[in-house]
Amino acid sequence: MTPPVELTQLLIQWREGDKAALDALATVLYSELRRIAGSMLSGERPDHTLQPTGLVHEAYLRLVDQHSADCRDRTHFLSVAASMMRRILINHASAQKAAKRQAFAQAVSLEDEPGVAQRPGAPGAVDLLALDRSLEKLTNLDPQQGRVVELRYFGGLSIEETSEVMGISPATVKRDWQTARLWLMQQLSPHG
Repeated sequence: MTPPVELTQLLIQWREGDKAALDALATVLYSELRRIAGSMLSGERPDHTLQPTGLVHEAYLRLVDQHSADCRDRTHFLSVAASMMRRILINHASAQKAAKRQAFAQAVSLEDEPGVAQRPGAPGAVDLLALDRSLEKLTNLDPQQGRVVELRYFGGLSIEETSEVMGISPATVKRDWQTARLWLMQQLSPHG
C-alpha cells in the first residue's frame, strides 16, 4: 500500500496541474477503482457494454479533463472518481433508453449496504434513472443529504469515510443517510 504522504503529494501535484500525478494516482488506486466500478455494475445485465475496466478508464478520461480537482486525500479522490462513474452510468442508461425507445432499468437497492445493485424485478429494486432524478430532487431540498447518498451509495464509502470527506460528524452522516434513504424510498415507491 502506498504511504498516505505519497498519495497526498500526488494529489497536491495534480491540483497544481500535473497530469502525470493523476496517472500515478490512478495506478496506485486502480484496484480500489475497479472494486467501485464492479460494485456499480453488479446489477447490470450480463451483456452490458460497459465492464469495470472500461468504466474505470472512462472515469479516468473525465478526471484528466478536470482543471481544478480539489481532492484532499485518498478517500476524497475515490469519492470524486465514484461520482464520475455514476454520471457515466446515468449517461449510458439515458442513451440506451433513448436509442431503444423503451424503458431501460438498472435495478438498485436502497438497503443498508451502499453500492449493492439488484437484478430488475427483484424486491426492493429501483430504476437507476428514477433514482438519479429523485436524488437530484433531494439534493435541491437538502444538498448535504444528497451528497451523503452519493458518497455512501454510489461511492461505497463507509459512515466514517463520508464523515471525513464532508467534514461532519459520523452521527450526522448516519442521521442524514437514514432520512435520505427513507425519503428516496418514498419517492421511488409506486405511490410516491
